[in-house]
Amino acid sequence: MTMPRSTPWTFAVGWLALVAALGACGPASAQDWTELRRQMVDEQIRARGITQPGVLSAMESIPRHLFVPDAVRDQAYADQPLPIDFGQTISQPYIVALMTELLDLQGPEKVLEIGTGSGYHSAVLSRVAGEVYTIEILEPLGRKALQILDALGFQNVHVRIGDGYRGWPDEAPFDAIILTAAPPRLPQPLIDQLKVGGRMVVPIGDFLQDLRLIIKTEDGIESRQVAPVRFVPMTGEVQEEDPGEDGLP
Repeated sequence: MTMPRSTPWTFAVGWLALVAALGACGPASAQDWTELRRQMVDEQIRARGITQPGVLSAMESIPRHLFVPDAVRDQAYADQPLPIDFGQTISQPYIVALMTELLDLQGPEKVLEIGTGSGYHSAVLSRVAGEVYTIEILEPLGRKALQILDALGFQNVHVRIGDGYRGWPDEAPFDAIILTAAPPRLPQPLIDQLKVGGRMVVPIGDFLQDLRLIIKTEDGIESRQVAPVRFVPMTGEVQEEDPGEDGLP
């Protein structure tokens, strides 16, 4: 189910709600939030080797605190993942930056994201790519993310509610694919929807997970292990597969 864009009325109501939330918790002014973002980028992201200007600019400009629940808003720019609704999480800022940089986006690309979550990573991707197609299996979470993205003006993010295992065939092929939940094995339908030369960034595994960079070639795929990570598991059809090899070279 693809989510419709908000009407001007719902956009205005959503924006007013966000403005109210901004004043309800955390720093007293927009300048305070801006300074926290600057510190986050300087101390957590740039200092760890992230160098792509577009990624740094996106992380410094996007109001991460508006994508997290009120109860943890004052921790929005901390060096850690945070809980959001329905047992899900928003990733640590550095991991968001690292995964985005690994995609090596230049600006005009079409990106598929599996696992919309809060919508924050979708927003970051939208600032370094042309169009972002994102799928969330939990309908209330997807609807909330769409409301925030619309209210903040991220019009090149397209949200669909459903199982991300099969991807988004009617918009394929994609220049890049990113998964923000961990499948036990690499879903073949997503590989099929990736362009030759395209990149996929995916955490793979059960309890022990590896962040992998996948590059599709004319002959198959190349895989590089990047770092150990811990993501929520990917749910849906992927759980029905027979246990076996992860499908990686």
